[in-house]
Amino acid sequence: MKKIAKRNSEIVKKIDNLTQYDIADAAKLVVESATAKFDETIELHVKLGVDPRHADQQVRGVCILPHGTGKTLRVLVIAKGDKADAAAKAGADFVGAEDMIAKIQNENWFGFDVCVTTPDMMGLVGRLGKVLGPKGLMPNPKSGTVTMDIEKAINEIKSGKVEYRVDKAAIIHVPIGKKSFGAEKLIDNFNTVMEAIVKAKPAAAKGIYLRSIAIASTMGPGIKVAYRM
Repeated sequence: MKKIAKRNSEIVKKIDNLTQYDIADAAKLVVESATAKFDETIELHVKLGVDPRHADQQVRGVCILPHGTGKTLRVLVIAKGDKADAAAKAGADFVGAEDMIAKIQNENWFGFDVCVTTPDMMGLVGRLGKVLGPKGLMPNPKSGTVTMDIEKAINEIKSGKVEYRVDKAAIIHVPIGKKSFGAEKLIDNFNTVMEAIVKAKPAAAKGIYLRSIAIASTMGPGIKVAYRM
């Protein structure tokens, strides 16, 4: 415990909580502060000036990180016929239809990170809303996971597509890579996500849109970032 406390104290000394760092400096600091023995995930946290209770102030979308997420995602595709065959060829980890739906319902199975389906299967997949929804696994047209172009969806997911969505506290949490990426790749991924969030600004949002921005590693402290729209 003493070693952990000492490590944290050394990290804290490097970071001024009152300072909004340029992303170049922030990225360098977040890599230095990720001192755990595993490859820590680096996350972006953005507080928005929106009221998520109103439908016209929802902020949600997807973007493909230029350097990926650093994580290999397991993709489940619920489809039939040619679309199921296309999913298998495109590299889906699990492919099925009613059998997969039953597996989730009866066995409480969640051995996947993303679920993709075709529009014609949504009548059946919709039954899983109560179990997939809370876990963020429910397919949705807005995130590109309800589509006829199964191959494209799988390729994008495998290449680093991330979904961002404002929560009840008006905050977006999204991974932008791993410590092992280094500062430059993290900066590229950061800018890609921020540009997408800025473009997604609702017309109904008034006042300051980007209230606060921070990046942090899995075990490290948050580092405030300055960003201009």
